[in-house]
Amino acid sequence: MKLTEISNDINDWFSGSGPMADIVVSSRIRLARNLAGHKFLNSCSAEEKAEILERLKTVIMSLDLGDEVFYVSVDQASALNRNFLVERHLISRHHAVAKGPRGVVIARHEFFTAMINEEDHLRLQVLRPGCQLSACVEQIDRIDSTIEKQVDYAFSPRFGFLTACPTNLGTGIRVSVMLHMPALKMTNDIGKFLAAAKDMNLAVRGLFGEGSEATSDLYQISNQVTLGISEQQIVSEFEGTIIPEITEYEKAARKQLLAHQVETLDDKIARAMALLQNAHVISSQEALILLSHLRLGLNMRDHMGASTPAIDRLCARRHDDGATQPSHGLSIRTINRLFMLTLPAHLQMNYGKLLDATHRDVLRAKIIREALSQ
Repeated sequence: MKLTEISNDINDWFSGSGPMADIVVSSRIRLARNLAGHKFLNSCSAEEKAEILERLKTVIMSLDLGDEVFYVSVDQASALNRNFLVERHLISRHHAVAKGPRGVVIARHEFFTAMINEEDHLRLQVLRPGCQLSACVEQIDRIDSTIEKQVDYAFSPRFGFLTACPTNLGTGIRVSVMLHMPALKMTNDIGKFLAAAKDMNLAVRGLFGEGSEATSDLYQISNQVTLGISEQQIVSEFEGTIIPEITEYEKAARKQLLAHQVETLDDKIARAMALLQNAHVISSQEALILLSHLRLGLNMRDHMGASTPAIDRLCARRHDDGATQPSHGLSIRTINRLFMLTLPAHLQMNYGKLLDATHRDVLRAKIIREALSQ
């Protein structure tokens, strides 16, 4: 299967659906595992890495996931293909730039990936739209148990699963939720979220994980402690306490915008729509910010019944029969699709050749204009 077969649309977990989808974009569970009888990767030779890769690839490709799976040899992939996989959240940045034999097994609908020879021998991940951590952990535990029937994991009765990084010791689980929080940025209250995350011992990252910034108002929060606490405890705390508390900050900021800063909100959405409909050159960062403002307007209409001149123009048009229909085919899925498909590697993958930054900016603007005019 070729990557171009998935590059021209978004994956299911980024569809804008699922519980609490107005703020919670997606849920992800990742497990770190290593094979018993083998060194950690930083001490492995190329031959040992190749042996680990082949063993795990054979096992995972044989899994019955109810979906087609395919394999990408990351070490042999082009820079464009590696960047595409990072943008797609199918591999990490670390996996893209690491050295030696490594690869990734991907489910056709992208709800599951298995990175082989990333930092650990194996990094399994399951993704779902909205807040669905319990469903993610149930699914990944079934997959993990099936794999463990065919290989021996490095495990200590005292420390649990042994991992290359001590922070992953124990369960080896990383719980991650992607949140869209533009209102906190607009009200200058984003510090409340960051302080709350720090108090809860959470890691906060941007759209593409470690080292990335939240330029599109999308933040990833994840646990930092795995030792001495069970998977169930971590997931229960996220679903019962952490996510509700953090989303309340964003909801409060949205209410504040409507009650006290409606002109600011209206101006942000109106400017975003005007620029996106008319720009002929637009950078990736600017597009993400402007699309974030449209996404906010659509969600405030759908989940809060918000009505401002800009939101009304964004969301509806009047037909001859008096019926109100979505304007320009706009939906959260449409906005999310533009988020993903106008990223640099996606643009070039779908265009069919490498482009310099200027030509990418021109193509990005054209794609957005056309999408918003339909």
